[in-house]
Amino acid sequence: MSYYLDVILPLPLERYFSYKINAAEAEFIKPGMRVAVPFGKSKLYTGIAVEVRENISVAYEVKDIEFVIDEAPILDKDQIRFWEWIASYYLCSVGQVMKASLPKSLLLESETTIQAHDDASLDQSDLTDHEYLILEALEHRQALKVDDITLLLDRKTVLPILKKMLAKKLIILQEELNNTYKSKTERYIQLAPIYSDEEQLKELLDSMTRAHKQREVLMTLFMMSAGKKSVKSKELEKRAGVSRAVLKSLIDKEILEETEQEVSRMLMEAQAGNDLYELTLQQQEAYTGIKNAFVKDKVCLLHGVTSSGKTEIYVKLIEEYLAQGKQCLYLLPEIALTTQLIGRLQYYFKHRVLIYHSKYSLNERQEVWTHVLEAKEPYVIIGARSALLLPFVQLGLIIVDEEHETSFKQFDPAPRYHARDTAIILGKMKAAHILLGSATPSIESYYNTTVGKFELVELKKRYGNILMPEINVIDIKEKHRKKRMTGHFSDTLIEAMTQVFNDKEQVILFQNRRGYAPIMECNTCGHAPQCPNCDVSLTVHQHRAQMRCHYCGFHTFIPKECAACSGTALDTKGFGTEQIEAEFKEIFPNQKIARMDLDTTRGKYSYENLIEQVENREVDCLVGTQMLTKGLDFRHVSLVGVLNADAMLNFPDFRAHERCFQLLTQVAGRAGRTLKRGTVLLQSYNPHHMILQQVSTYDYKTMFKEQLEERYQFKYPPYQRLIRITFKHRDYTTTLNAGQWFVGALQQIEEGVEVLGPEFPPVSRVRNLYHVHVIVKLGKTHAPETIKGFISRVKKSFESIKQYRAVRCNIDVDCY
Repeated sequence: MSYYLDVILPLPLERYFSYKINAAEAEFIKPGMRVAVPFGKSKLYTGIAVEVRENISVAYEVKDIEFVIDEAPILDKDQIRFWEWIASYYLCSVGQVMKASLPKSLLLESETTIQAHDDASLDQSDLTDHEYLILEALEHRQALKVDDITLLLDRKTVLPILKKMLAKKLIILQEELNNTYKSKTERYIQLAPIYSDEEQLKELLDSMTRAHKQREVLMTLFMMSAGKKSVKSKELEKRAGVSRAVLKSLIDKEILEETEQEVSRMLMEAQAGNDLYELTLQQQEAYTGIKNAFVKDKVCLLHGVTSSGKTEIYVKLIEEYLAQGKQCLYLLPEIALTTQLIGRLQYYFKHRVLIYHSKYSLNERQEVWTHVLEAKEPYVIIGARSALLLPFVQLGLIIVDEEHETSFKQFDPAPRYHARDTAIILGKMKAAHILLGSATPSIESYYNTTVGKFELVELKKRYGNILMPEINVIDIKEKHRKKRMTGHFSDTLIEAMTQVFNDKEQVILFQNRRGYAPIMECNTCGHAPQCPNCDVSLTVHQHRAQMRCHYCGFHTFIPKECAACSGTALDTKGFGTEQIEAEFKEIFPNQKIARMDLDTTRGKYSYENLIEQVENREVDCLVGTQMLTKGLDFRHVSLVGVLNADAMLNFPDFRAHERCFQLLTQVAGRAGRTLKRGTVLLQSYNPHHMILQQVSTYDYKTMFKEQLEERYQFKYPPYQRLIRITFKHRDYTTTLNAGQWFVGALQQIEEGVEVLGPEFPPVSRVRNLYHVHVIVKLGKTHAPETIKGFISRVKKSFESIKQYRAVRCNIDVDCY
């Protein structure tokens, strides 16, 4: 009887591939185990085992697997089912979901190392030329990679040769060596067993009357090792106040023993204190409302104003689920937020807090994966959207904080999933409860509460009954006319800031654009330097003396003269956070300012350092982009200044008004979070705009009704679904023709489904590739699976046309 294994490969291929296995392997391999398999001519991939089958027929030559990597599955069947759902809903392959889910250290691609077998010898008579060359190379090097052997033999396919050598026991394959994961170890010190006898120990101490430092090390070790077998070498050095040399001399004399032990990178030292915070009356009511929603098995939306204490309710819920032995997932839109929250959660839950996001190293991410999978004890996992793809075993609660945030949507590469929507499906699959939280919920989520899909729980008052910040709109058109502007600061904002600094409090300034200025223009001929790879002007970055493209990363020096007319009258247009920082230093030379944007937060600990500076009041003013708006909790900020509220209103997007309301309300919520009512000043050329008026009165419901009415009229979500198909190619005409062909093929789609385009977006060329968009709008009456199936079939036909084979075609479901 023949056995076959279905395998998921980390490639954009829509189906599983089958490989031959023997009876023993068929019995040993379980779904979710990793296997090394050959694919193509010479490539080895890590695949995930899905199912063992017997006697199948396939249209291709079935190869054997190379070897089984794991002794136990690294994910369960539920996880594979979840991957299949993501692939089906977001129109991508399960392999792409696998690649996005697994830490790279678990994906071993063509990195299998080859070592010589102990019994192998160059004198063997039955060696072929190729085998001789490989063994000779292994005499000089301890191990070779598959790629090294490909170069050595100058052949594209070397796997058959290696397979024969394995059979002859000339070589061994070592997959462990190629694993990029390295465990973290620390040195531990303990007293040698001989000195466990009191008499021996007394003699030893008496003999050390002159060796004061060595004696001090032993005395410190006794104090530190109370109840412990061994102590950390570094801690012992520090506490005893000695150098490594003193410790080494005691180890050399065999008085102390040193061992290396594996330690976790992720399990932090326990923080002091774990008393849970008592909920206020309003918080208790909200908590009860959430529990009632969970009893009905419904998704719950917590609509709580900024600083109303939503986090404390989350903590109470997490504690309850951890006590039941369940895992909790806490999703946040921004890495900056995790930094502030980690300390608070560690205070309550000690070492049971795990963090998972892109700033963590591969080793750290693999350790979190292992902890979640083994589930030796319940953990709360904090992370950005990728944390959703961890292999949860006992998931009880999913919290999606700031659920309205666009950062939850993955745009590139595939899978282009929305973490909030995907979390709801994961919760249903794992029978976990789902809580969405926001001060400014997305229109879709709030709409779902009005039609009975979600339960709504509201928190209308701030913690401690502090009043919401007072929001005033400043007419900067009028201020310019009366010459009351200093740079981009109005006199009203400067006065308010002066007062705040006199009161020894802090200010936040919000400008949603990084860099110094978005455009540098010649006053003589109007020429503005453009990016050679993209259809955008270069942004001026003064602190680096560079002009940069924010789309592709191209950069060049700031020119001294115009490239078109050689004129020297160059001027910047618009302004970013850098320019605000420079102007602030001129107006307030004695105050300290820090900047939080993509340029200043690239390092792993840069968020932590910035947030710590603000919390320790080392900084008087923090200027930044939308990173500032996402739930950060600063206790001493009493004034927030928005330097240009109009930029977000005039954006070519059906969500522009909703996002502007959310952004301004969120940034306003950073002010006055403790005892004193805060102030927010919005500078605008159009102070009477309805959105600014609604922000100033915190009127979410009016904004919701108006936006909902517009969405209904123009057929946008939540009344219709949007699927965006993007075409990318180096040639303008080819890209446009590809879009037109696709739209022509979509004309056969179901009646009532709108197909818009092809159309070039506002930035139509990025990284030397032209972009063309086609939008498909489908209503509530249409079956999404049928429409998506039709689009997939059209895409397959499109990819088989020779002239369009080089055109990239990406499908983004729910592209908003």
